Amino acid sequence: MDRHVRPYDSAVAQSDDVVVTVIDHRNNNNDEVGAVSLRSARFHDLNRLIQSPPTLDNKVAGKWQNLLLAYKTLGVVFGGLVTSPLYVYPSMQLKSPTEENYLGIFSIIFWTLSLIGVVKYASIAVRADDQGEVLSAMDGIRAPFPSFSKTWVEVLSAVVLIVLFLLQKYGTSRVSFLFSPIMGAWTLTTPLVGIYSIIKHYPSIYKAISPHYIFSFFWRNGKEGWLLLSGTILCITGSEAMFADLGHFNKSSIQIAFLFTIYPSLVLTYAGQTAYLIRNPYDHQDGFYKFIPSPVYWPMFVIATLAAIVASQSLISATFSIIKQSVALDYFPRVKIVHTSSRQEGEVYSPEVNYILMVICVAVILIFGDGQDIGNAFGVVVTMVMLITTIMLTLVMIIIWRTPPVLVALYFVIFFVMEGVYVSSVFTKIPEGGWIPFAISVMLAFIMFGWFYGRQRKIEYELTHKIDVDSLKALLSDPGIQRVPGLCFFYTKIQDGLTPVLGHYMKNMKSLHNVTVFTTLRYLLVPKVPAHERIIVNKLGLKGVYGCVIQYGYADSLSLEGDDFVLQVTNSLQNHVRDSSDCAQSTTSLDEEIDDIKEAKLAGVVHVRGKTRFHIGKSCSWFDRTMLAFYEVLHSNCRSSLPAMGIPLPHCIEVGMHYEV
Repeated sequence: MDRHVRPYDSAVAQSDDVVVTVIDHRNNNNDEVGAVSLRSARFHDLNRLIQSPPTLDNKVAGKWQNLLLAYKTLGVVFGGLVTSPLYVYPSMQLKSPTEENYLGIFSIIFWTLSLIGVVKYASIAVRADDQGEVLSAMDGIRAPFPSFSKTWVEVLSAVVLIVLFLLQKYGTSRVSFLFSPIMGAWTLTTPLVGIYSIIKHYPSIYKAISPHYIFSFFWRNGKEGWLLLSGTILCITGSEAMFADLGHFNKSSIQIAFLFTIYPSLVLTYAGQTAYLIRNPYDHQDGFYKFIPSPVYWPMFVIATLAAIVASQSLISATFSIIKQSVALDYFPRVKIVHTSSRQEGEVYSPEVNYILMVICVAVILIFGDGQDIGNAFGVVVTMVMLITTIMLTLVMIIIWRTPPVLVALYFVIFFVMEGVYVSSVFTKIPEGGWIPFAISVMLAFIMFGWFYGRQRKIEYELTHKIDVDSLKALLSDPGIQRVPGLCFFYTKIQDGLTPVLGHYMKNMKSLHNVTVFTTLRYLLVPKVPAHERIIVNKLGLKGVYGCVIQYGYADSLSLEGDDFVLQVTNSLQNHVRDSSDCAQSTTSLDEEIDDIKEAKLAGVVHVRGKTRFHIGKSCSWFDRTMLAFYEVLHSNCRSSLPAMGIPLPHCIEVGMHYEV
């Protein structure tokens, strides 16, 4: 059997009629890794899946391509992180803004950026990729305009976000091309202001790099210092996008941008802010705008405003990536996924997700418009994501990377303790807006669990009632089953058997076409599948019954309309019949089989697919009734798993079947 149609373990079942497959790019054989289904992949498949390199291979892209991508990351990946100086100090309720306290706060910020940003995300988390794969700082605009109406700030923020979401359909490359100059200007100018502020106000600020200042800060302030951590954690908000936005760029470009621009820019900016505040201790509520020198105030204000506008881009792009991966893993209802790049598989856009996210963000601004409440919500989200990432990376180190236990323990203890302290602090803000992400998370979790539960029950039914070749032979031996003229494409997703819909169809229609091709669509994570690998056929051991796998990439146009597709399949069938003939098969029978294929095509072509639903029996528990009913609602409102293939409606037949549970 051809290596591309190697059957999977019988436990593997994919979304309706479409099999998602990963190609391992680390060798020249393009060996198949397996279906993208973590819950059913064997261990060695999971090992290869996690460790696979980015889609855009560094060796192919070259150093100049990486530098270009690094520049583009400024407008997408690091918007939220690099604009954090706008709101970190204003978010703190400092009761005693002394020199010692400011030195302690800067020391906390420096080590948070260094450990979580440099070590955890830029050095470790970005390695755990899969095939290379909360709101902005607009509230800072109010700072230079104390009389600016809160309502107008909220309306302006909502309008800006709507415009930002409307730009998403043009793709990450175009959006980053538009935004990167803005973020590049911000990243380069703020550290220059920071250096000026350090020289003018407090040249010895970098003594605070010593962890001694952290210990003395907590020794002096106790509980108050612990509560202030809910503000300092905002200095690292957006760093999680380095991992979540991997699919839009690649590991090297993100590391280059962070280590050589973002990290030094943030350290210098926070150092400059702190130096200014040491000499002006009661200005922390306007801690960013007041430390800017008067001659460059308005240019910096314009840059800061533009940077705040695009700061949400990193999380928007990351949301598309996460939803795409969740759909591929069959953990989320199917939504439309548009690939906006012919070279980068992870660069995606989902219109449904985009507009739902837009409505949620605008609603949060208009309902919970106070910047403090939204900041508290953001802090809760960031710390929880960081803590969960630490736990998951620990599992990856143990199970996948086989990291020495000493290093795993060192990593886990340092980051779990550090982030655990942050979590304990921000949890005090749950009544003050921190509950918002929990409410949204509960809704999303319920949707994901309902979809996953329904899919699992459907997979169990299909694997239990699947039809193998022997069962099909028994069905065809029934004298009541007639072979009718024509060519039938019967779509199935089970690769080591046939869909139960086939038995339902034959028992009720009492027929099967003379030539029936059981067709599986296989989506590969490559731009385009070569023509000679697009259609792969094999004989199933019964007269006129064949298997066919149609492989396509994310940049391929998949259309089954017209004679071109049918001609390609029938030609492939004829060639396969000739190539697979053995000495025992006479020339006459070989010609007859080829003639049967030609005659079936001339008699007419039909495409048959199943449309299944659950029939909930009286013996079902209330839990099954509730979850399966919810799944049916989701299934009825999500997109079809078959891509838009342009099958003419007169040639398409949907066979309905109830799966009884």
